[in-house]
Amino acid sequence: MKRQRENAIVFADPERCLGCHGCELACAVAHSGTGLYQAALSGLTLRPRNRVVAAGGVMMPVQCRQCEDAPCAAACPTGAMLQESGQVGVREKNCVGCKVCVMVCPFGAISVKHEGAEPESCRTNGGIARKCDLCAGTGRDIPACVEACPTKALTLVDLEEYRQTLIEARAAELAQSLQHLKSRKARI
Repeated sequence: MKRQRENAIVFADPERCLGCHGCELACAVAHSGTGLYQAALSGLTLRPRNRVVAAGGVMMPVQCRQCEDAPCAAACPTGAMLQESGQVGVREKNCVGCKVCVMVCPFGAISVKHEGAEPESCRTNGGIARKCDLCAGTGRDIPACVEACPTKALTLVDLEEYRQTLIEARAAELAQSLQHLKSRKARI
């Protein structure tokens, strides 16, 4: 059986985040299908799939963590939230706007909003679940928020590579500790 890669995530370093909201704007423009200038001229409302929040004296963006056992996908009654190809996605045509995904997301990273003109003959606002999709379908190799961050507080992290880096760092620390112990014993 082929082992599936872990989901990649956008990692935010709160020590580097300025709270400039550039990541929000970049996300909204990337998903608008047009540029910022054209969106402004046409009066298009831009909606990001992430948002910068202030908590505990730091600012940082909150966005989908691409959970391995995604509660939103498990709870979705219509199958609109799904986990495939190493990320948690939204099948928009199945979404009925029930907000169950919003209620079960442990990070508050999903919103249900209507985009575009309000439907005239509908009893609801026609909202559809929106969340970070790592800019899938926008033709980008790197999410727009990562590219736009002026302080490089955001990075796209491959968790397998990240874990290997942590293992190597811990091994280096252990080797340094061992060297320190050996030199200390030699002095005694």
